[in-house]
Order: sequence, then structure tokens, then C-alpha cells
Amino acid sequence: MKHRTPHGAARARPGKLGLALAGGGPLGGIYEVGALAALADCLEGLDFNALDVYVGVSSGSFIAAGLANGLTPAEMCRMFIESESHDDPFSPELLLRPAVGEYARRAASLPLLLWGSAWRFLTGPGTGAFLASFAQVGRALPTGLFDNDAIDRYLRRLFAVPGRTNDFRALRHKLFLVATDLDSGMPVEFGARGYDHVPISRAVEASAALPGLFPPVEIDGRFYVDGALKRTLHASAALAQGVQLLLCINPLVPYDSRVPVADAHAPRRLVDGGLPVVLAQTLRAIVHSRMQVGMQRYKREFRDADVVLFEPNRHDAEMFFTNVFSYASRRRLAEHAYQKTRKELFARRHALAPLLARHGVGIRLDALTDPDRHLVRGVRRRRPLVRATEVTGRLAESLDDLERWLAGAAAA
Repeated sequence: MKHRTPHGAARARPGKLGLALAGGGPLGGIYEVGALAALADCLEGLDFNALDVYVGVSSGSFIAAGLANGLTPAEMCRMFIESESHDDPFSPELLLRPAVGEYARRAASLPLLLWGSAWRFLTGPGTGAFLASFAQVGRALPTGLFDNDAIDRYLRRLFAVPGRTNDFRALRHKLFLVATDLDSGMPVEFGARGYDHVPISRAVEASAALPGLFPPVEIDGRFYVDGALKRTLHASAALAQGVQLLLCINPLVPYDSRVPVADAHAPRRLVDGGLPVVLAQTLRAIVHSRMQVGMQRYKREFRDADVVLFEPNRHDAEMFFTNVFSYASRRRLAEHAYQKTRKELFARRHALAPLLARHGVGIRLDALTDPDRHLVRGVRRRRPLVRATEVTGRLAESLDDLERWLAGAAAA
């Protein structure tokens, strides 16, 4: 008799497995670590450090590069979230250091630009000359507020440890980190042929260079910015390599404030949150809409592949309003992502179990239903009171699982 999953689906010999991680800044990176830790705990037959292909965009490139280098989700949690317990911690505050070098370069160009602007204004006709001269002075504005070289320096040190590498070509598995060529607007896959000589740490810095916050990153005479400018996931980079099961995590979804939530920090109307909240919602809506278009395209172009997406729901106030630069908030968000992903996996188990089983991956119901399982120590989980209807619902779900398992066993 063949070994079967709890849902009665026969285990298949796995084909190529892959992972695609979208961006989302420090917030997205923390969410992805929590979600990956939940999947690692609750899926069997899947080693997140031994996948065939990894794709990372923006903050997702940071996590993808770590996984490809043998760092487990649990270890990255200690490194990025519970940083005091790791010997080489990374804190989001490192990303808030002013880009002094960029300020100095732009300031050095200001006298010449002012002279040229004044000359243009004095010699040009009317209002048009004033606007043109003003626009010319705008070239002296810094292209980014914060210094993203800290990413390169930190990862170079991290990947210098024996057993790790900062060279795409020395990895045992394929790694693609996507950035956008600023002068052409086209995506570039670092790690692909012709771009695999670039250090992984430098590619991560380029992929995460969000315009306005960080200066473009120069590599081989070209300038690169955030990879999410063109597409959200770039899952096609993995699917084109023949990946048959691709797990995707997208941490950014637009927030729906119409549903009441028990969160004192969540305004009833997003406009009451001011410009930062309005901009965050706008960015999320654009990114998520584009990702949905991409997911439909993957279904058409890669019909033999299974693509499974995990993301927060649209009513997740914890995800939308968390301050990631607060240590307590980072820990709470990581635990929140861990528990939410377990809950989502449990809710989708009947649909996902046969799909995953085709690729040799099973769902661990014991891990999904363990009420004491957690990722971050000392974080209080918000547990609603269990009503009789909830108990009845859980009993019905358990009986449903048992019925499916018996049906599968009888067919064996």
C-alpha cells in the first residue's frame, strides 16, 4: 500500500520546487519570515533550504538570499526579529541612516546649477523661463534619503561565514534577485546568465532600492532600483526554470476598513490616518492589482505548474498599521504572520492537500491544530473566547477530515 497523506492523496515523487517572495519593505520582510516559519513547521516533505529555485523582489530578495544560503526561517527570525538572541543581528534601524554621500554629491552640483538656472531665468521669456530654471535646480535634490549600503555591508559579512557564499555561481540552487534598470525601465534578474557575477549582497541592495527612500545602486555602470516597479512577484523567473510547484508569499494587500476590527490604532476611515496611510493604501492597491494580473498570466503560460499564493487578508489591521521600527511591534508582527498562515493553511487544507501531494508535500494536521505552537517567545496571542458554535464547527471539521482519510484508505 502506498503511503498517503491524512487526506488520502498519494505522495508523488517531487519535481522541481520553488519559492517566490514579493517585496514590502521591513514590514513585508518580517511578515514573510513569520509565514515561512509556519509553512516550514506545518508542511512535510519540503525543505526551504533545499528548493530548486528561489526568486526574491525588494525585501523578498533579502529573505530569498538567506534561504538559498542555508539560513532557516527560524534562524532568520532570531536574526531579524529577536535580534538580541543572535550573534549577528540585523535591525531595521540600519536602514534609517542618512545618505550622506548622496547629499554631498548633490550639494556639490548646486552652485553650478544655481548659476545656470539664474542665467536661464534672466535670458528666457516670462513664466516659462522661471519654471524651467526651477526644474533645473531640482537636479540637486538627493535621489534617496537613506543609505542602503548598510544592506550590502551586512550581507557581505553574513555570507562570508563558512558554508555560505556571496557568489550566485557557488550556490547549490538557483537564486534570482530582481531589480529594475533605471534607464530602460526593464527588469533584470541577477543570478541569471550575464548577471551572475554580481555579488549577492549587491544584488539585494539593488532589488530593495525603493525610489525616494534609497539612491539607485550602480552596478557595472548601470543604475538599478526596486524590482517591484515592473512586477510584484516575478514568479515567471522560477516557472521558466521548469518549477512544477511554486509557493509564493505576497505581504502587501490593500486594507478594507469597512469591516470593524478590535484595534484601537485602526482609524474607521483611512483618510483620517493622513498622508502616510493614504500613500500606503494606494501603493498596496497598485501592487496587488498588478500581482493578480500576473497570477492569471502564469496560469495561461505555465499550465503544467501549480502556483500557491499566501498573503494576508484584506481586514488585517495588525499587518497594515504595525510600526516595524518598534522592537515589540516586530516581534508581534512575526508571531501574527506565523499564526495567520497556520490558520489559512488549515482553512485551505482540503483544496491544497491533493495539490501538494502531487509534488511529495504533505500537510501536518498535528502542527496546524496545536494550540501551543508559536514562533516568538513571550508574545501574547489574542485568543477570542471559544463559543459552543465554534466547538461544533471544529468537531465537524475533524469528522470531515476523518471521512476523507477513510475514503482514501479504502481506495488504496
